[in-house]
Amino acid sequence: MTIPTKQNSPTYRLFVLIVMVAIAGFAQGMLLPLLAIMLEKAGVSSSLNGLNAAALYIGILLASPFIEKPLRRYGYKPIITIGLMAMIVSLLVLPLWQAFWFWFVLRMIIGIADNMVHFATQVWITTTSPMKKRGRNISFYGFAFGLGFGLGPFMTRLLQINEFLPFILSAITSFAAWLLILRLRNEYPAQDVETGSQSGTWTRYKAVVKLGWFALLPAFCYGYLESSLHGNFPVYGLRSGLTVEQVSILLPAFVVGGLITQMPLGFLSDRMGRKPLLLMVLFFGGATFMSMVYLEHTFIGLFLSFALAGAFVGSLYSLGVMYMADLLPPHLLPTGNVMMAVSFGLGSMIGPLVGGVFIDLFERGSLYYSVSGILLLIFFLGICFRSHAPMKNQQKEVAHS
Repeated sequence: MTIPTKQNSPTYRLFVLIVMVAIAGFAQGMLLPLLAIMLEKAGVSSSLNGLNAAALYIGILLASPFIEKPLRRYGYKPIITIGLMAMIVSLLVLPLWQAFWFWFVLRMIIGIADNMVHFATQVWITTTSPMKKRGRNISFYGFAFGLGFGLGPFMTRLLQINEFLPFILSAITSFAAWLLILRLRNEYPAQDVETGSQSGTWTRYKAVVKLGWFALLPAFCYGYLESSLHGNFPVYGLRSGLTVEQVSILLPAFVVGGLITQMPLGFLSDRMGRKPLLLMVLFFGGATFMSMVYLEHTFIGLFLSFALAGAFVGSLYSLGVMYMADLLPPHLLPTGNVMMAVSFGLGSMIGPLVGGVFIDLFERGSLYYSVSGILLLIFFLGICFRSHAPMKNQQKEVAHS
């Protein structure tokens, strides 16, 4: 069968992959609050609810060490297809049996599938983008995921119509994405790309931690607060008197706030430096979440606070990646990116667990204390961080190159 030129054009390929990322983000953003609400209504404790939410990120971490080898052997398209099929089947099976451990296992499978889709699309975009357009294309990638993740919580409103409806619609959109990917010709990653799976892994890991440990923490922090908000906040919000509709509005407000400031903060970091900007957004983000303790009695106040918090900390992950690139020599950058993903996954797992415990232990403001606490803790750690002199010289060289 002859494949039309359109299928191989860089523009069409980028469009399909961006759509893929948006749909994967949509499914992830839908599942966290949707299942949290359903478990809360079933009488599951907030601690166990948080544990169930962490299953998605356990799946992501479990899959991370094993995706690269089959990707190199079979190419991008089969990995994305397997991930999509696993996601579609899991979404359709989830509402059939509302049992805690059944959902835990399915969430792990969805995490593995989600990681397959994200890893393959991210490497495909990165390796096929020309140098002068790579930053722009990766920005599209981040924006698409954020947009999909922000739209996902709106699906919680469909629970009032039918419990199966959100899962069916999400499965349909994933199937539509698979139809788009079928029109692309399979490609393979470049064989000379250095990755964290090659020899000397532990040596490089140690070097990354030594040179740029603080740059790993924004990814941990973002995973922590993102999973806490989407996994714990529906439970906390319902217990504090908010309606399902109000919860489904507040969560996207946070995501939209981050989308609006993502590019401006990136440009600002080039002018004022990564570390000063990171410290600024961590401090003001923590202060904003702390203020929510006193604003939770008013929906408008919470809405504005969520949007403002998203504007401050919605770019933490990308800012951390930028700072990591400033601190590390070129041969350690692939290892640094692997560790950034692991740091994000660990934060995503720990966030719902700690948030659930806080909700059980404290009443008013428990979730806001949890999120603001991690932001301010990393802010103080950042003040203590001092980069090594050779890296400072390298930053100057990068700045002048």
